[in-house]
Amino acid sequence: MIDKPFLNKETESTNKEMVLSKQEMLDYGYQIVDTIVEHFENQHLKAPVSVSTREEMDSVFLEEAPENPMNAIKVLEFVKEKVFSETTNVAHPKFFSFVPSPSNFISAMSDSLATGFNIFSGGWSTSAAAELEIVCINWLLKLFNFPVKKGGGIFTSGGSMANLTALVTARREKLGENFENGTIYMSDQTHSSNIKAIRIIGLKKEQVRIIPTDLEFKMSLNKLRNAIAKDKLMGFKPFCIIANAGTTNTGSVDNLFEISKICKAERIWLHIDAAYGGGAILSTKGALALKGIEKANSITIDPHKWFYQPYEIGCLLVRNHKWLSNTFTEKPEYLKDIEGNQSEINFYDYGIQLTRRFRALKFYMSIKTFGLKAFREAVTYNIELAEKTEALIRKSKHWEIVAPANLAIINFRYNPVDTDYKENELDRINQAISQRISNQKSAMLVTTILQNQIVLRMCLINPRTTINSIKETLKLCHDFAIEISKTSEKR
Repeated sequence: MIDKPFLNKETESTNKEMVLSKQEMLDYGYQIVDTIVEHFENQHLKAPVSVSTREEMDSVFLEEAPENPMNAIKVLEFVKEKVFSETTNVAHPKFFSFVPSPSNFISAMSDSLATGFNIFSGGWSTSAAAELEIVCINWLLKLFNFPVKKGGGIFTSGGSMANLTALVTARREKLGENFENGTIYMSDQTHSSNIKAIRIIGLKKEQVRIIPTDLEFKMSLNKLRNAIAKDKLMGFKPFCIIANAGTTNTGSVDNLFEISKICKAERIWLHIDAAYGGGAILSTKGALALKGIEKANSITIDPHKWFYQPYEIGCLLVRNHKWLSNTFTEKPEYLKDIEGNQSEINFYDYGIQLTRRFRALKFYMSIKTFGLKAFREAVTYNIELAEKTEALIRKSKHWEIVAPANLAIINFRYNPVDTDYKENELDRINQAISQRISNQKSAMLVTTILQNQIVLRMCLINPRTTINSIKETLKLCHDFAIEISKTSEKR
């Protein structure tokens, strides 16, 4: 007997149309909402880490696509039991690695609405969706002190696509069709998405300049100036500098104001990658750290990081909206009837995608519901929490700070003051601490490499993370360090 999605006559008669009755949709929808609410309510009780091999996952999921239907509730239960339980929980208060995405319930439900109505958000033909994106972009333009009337922007899938969109625009505006001798500059802490973007837009390795950073992991201004001067003497055309406003490794912010002066003097495009640190603009300390960001030609920010939005929503802001439309506008005959007038925006003319989902809705509804004040308080809390964590670590004789708290990121390592471990042994111990933490699944704490040292890194942008969460994790790190150290002494 074939297992129908739901057991009633109406569903059976319309199965070829994939249609459910109103009651079936309500019953199914309630279960979905209950599942999401339970996740938000109890995520702190679940493991933040999932560690499974491909072989283990294949044994659970690998199968041929089914030809016949299966009961929808059974499918849902299988997903709840097997998928969500084996997925790393990036919203967990003890998920300290990479860049967590704590999200919020209003945005999650807003995303469900946008998906449920399946709104095309590419052109003005869906005018309310386009209008909300304009409104949200204007909010962000004001936050970053960009000109609202002349400026513009677009929501993207994330920071990677925003960076790609920015660099395509910079290349066109500064180099036109001939870009074989153009050179682009970034620090050794710049996010890898920019390297991918450079490759995609057709620049060669010989056109990329990686500028070393100083002891604070900021781009060296002197070495930047030297590189530009050398390239000009060699016949190259410097066209873009990518500055960092909150690096992934350390949260460091390049000297944006001084770099903007270099760009102005040399007529170079300034793109600021603030995918991580942009949200800090909401706090007093963060805004001070980001001084000079308003001088950029373009800024990448990631609302699905520090604006507490669910995946996917990145954003690109530009000082002049015409830079985007001049770069991306195409006029195929099948779109000529929906263009609108000059005051209306077709967002497919502002970026790479034609078909776009309604990303603005979750940002709009969450800001309207909670107000900017709630977001400001959350960001301020995150920054202060990292500073408290630094103070806590500095009181211990077992740990050293490698990169101090900076926009809610801190780097440290096990290095007791009363021992004389060699560097390679310290690296081994700190790597092992991270591995044991992850294997135990009580927290997510991975390493990075700074100044040729393996260090532990905490990114503390989850407003549900408490100082007790951090103390518990540091104690666990300490206990593992002692165990590992004893093993080292026996070797």
